[in-house]
Amino acid sequence: MSQLHELVTALAAPWVVLSPRSGQLTGSGAEGVYARDRRILSRLSLTVDGREPIPVHVDEQDAATHQYVAMVEGLGDTRHDPTVTIYRTRTVDSDGLTEQITMVNRSRTPIECRLDVALGTDLAGTAAVRSGAAAGLPQLAPLPDGPTRIRWESDATRVVVSADPGITTTPRIEPGEEFTVTLRVTADFPKSTTGFTIEPPAERAPYDLAVRCDDKRVERWLSRSLDDVRALQLAAGDDRYLGAGPPWYLTLFGRDSLISSGMLIPVDPTLAAGTLRALAAWQGTKVDLESAEQPGKIPHELRADVADHGGGLVLPAAYYGTHDATQLWIITLHKAWRWGMPADEVRALLPNLRRALSWMKEYADPDDDGFLEYVDESGHGLANQGWKDSVDAVQWPDGTLATAPIALCEVQGYAYAAAIKGAELLEAHGEPADEWREWAVALQERFRSAFWVDGYPAIALDGAKDPVAGRASNMGHLLGTGLLDADEEQTVADVLDGADLNSGFGLRTLSTAMTRFNPLGYHTGSVWPHDTAMTIQGLYATGLSAVASSYVDGLVRAAEAFGYRLPELYGGRGTAEERTPTPYPLSCRPQAWAAAAAVAVIVAALGIEPDVPGGTLVINPAASLPWQVLEVSGLRLGGERLSVRLADGELTVLEAPQKMVTSANTESAR
Repeated sequence: MSQLHELVTALAAPWVVLSPRSGQLTGSGAEGVYARDRRILSRLSLTVDGREPIPVHVDEQDAATHQYVAMVEGLGDTRHDPTVTIYRTRTVDSDGLTEQITMVNRSRTPIECRLDVALGTDLAGTAAVRSGAAAGLPQLAPLPDGPTRIRWESDATRVVVSADPGITTTPRIEPGEEFTVTLRVTADFPKSTTGFTIEPPAERAPYDLAVRCDDKRVERWLSRSLDDVRALQLAAGDDRYLGAGPPWYLTLFGRDSLISSGMLIPVDPTLAAGTLRALAAWQGTKVDLESAEQPGKIPHELRADVADHGGGLVLPAAYYGTHDATQLWIITLHKAWRWGMPADEVRALLPNLRRALSWMKEYADPDDDGFLEYVDESGHGLANQGWKDSVDAVQWPDGTLATAPIALCEVQGYAYAAAIKGAELLEAHGEPADEWREWAVALQERFRSAFWVDGYPAIALDGAKDPVAGRASNMGHLLGTGLLDADEEQTVADVLDGADLNSGFGLRTLSTAMTRFNPLGYHTGSVWPHDTAMTIQGLYATGLSAVASSYVDGLVRAAEAFGYRLPELYGGRGTAEERTPTPYPLSCRPQAWAAAAAVAVIVAALGIEPDVPGGTLVINPAASLPWQVLEVSGLRLGGERLSVRLADGELTVLEAPQKMVTSANTESAR
């Protein structure tokens, strides 16, 4: 059985195909055709005269279109060269799957054979597939629907496969000729129990962004990433957002969708605006322990139905178990505003902003100690509610798990930034905001006295208010939030520069010095590209460019190893032990925030800081960059284009909005 990371992913959200390199879907493991949190087909396999073709090659033409090449033994000439080949061109779109199976005869004689396409489905939910519960599900009985159609129906889900000329054919193919069978897979879905549905966007426009770099790997990484960003797009009405990752997370998430769209604002500002509105529509209005909903809180994830992930983790269709999405919503709104989100769209979200700020003060600190902490009160939700949400994500150096309620260090950093940026937004719209600036200053003082341990910020405070020691990547998210002063930022950068955290392929989630370090631990030693990219953003923003650039080198090295499609996460053994990073067996690939990381790194390295409402643009390239030449054309700023070139320390602004005053610091890049 192939592991998830080994499967080839063809994607046009909400449709996705996960296939072994043979192209044959057998129902094993996670293989299948998926849409809207359900496995639409578990089996789609081809035989020729009862035998499977022999796989030769996979050509991943783009995110949505793959071609599988195979040869057929027992037909054609008897020489060593294959003379009968099969080309399966698989294309997913917003409404389904099209597969063209073409047999080509390059032998000297006609061939006759029987082509059979075997189809099957269990219509399992993605949560059941992931937990392994789907392994025991029976295949549903097909309902014949004429000579060229098959359908399945269960629980108001209807799957239809049409085949032209048929699912079973007996062609005669002359020398030099070919024969094609075309399959089309579509589905109808039941109504949502919550009113939330997973829908495709109206269109997937290509990105008008070009990057030229003396390191060509950067160009390839960005190109592949933007292709995946287009494929990951979903919509809530007219508002686009990114599904977090196929197949388990292809829906709207608070944290994931906000971080991803925030990173992509310089390329696709309307994506962030759509994400903000889509989440604001589900902002909490009441206290509900089962779903963790609270007034003003931004949800963790939205689905059409309850998801039983196994192991006692049962999440409602609208689940609010996140202690950082609300702050990230505020931070993303502020960034979108500064990059030129239309004024009327910003004003329309001010009521949501006020409610989000109030949540931080009124609900996020249940014991009123001045820190934002969480505890799962439902008994079947997430035990940890930061981005590291696995059970063992917060632990002491000896491996003992921290007890709840838990106040994560990065959650405090996000809260500080949200209060300051939220205050700026309110004041810009004529509303008083002194209370939020004062609240932020008080949080900063409390953090400084409570969180620092052994010369670095602790991962968290546990239920006893003790700082949980142990070096981890969490502290990287504090950089650039404003919570730390310059000396503290330097201290954090020095810790991050250590070989115990810097794997050479990115930032380890947990130090190798920790007792329970595991290079293939989900949050206990692996490397997550978005985690590394967010730390890079903070390092560049605070002028700590040498450490930032070392991490950029690591991400580029990893991107090359994964064919420039970075996965959700990968192993943290590091360059001291391996030439390429070990894949994480259950990693989603692509993943939204991993794909967005390429844009985040490039924009951060160039130090682009616009203020469209204020009419200013500051470009302050990092003093230490891993490239001599970096040219970026087609960034979006206030509805206009921004293009810059950095070559040998000289910065040139090629085009910028005319109404903005541009300040370009060419000295910092020397």
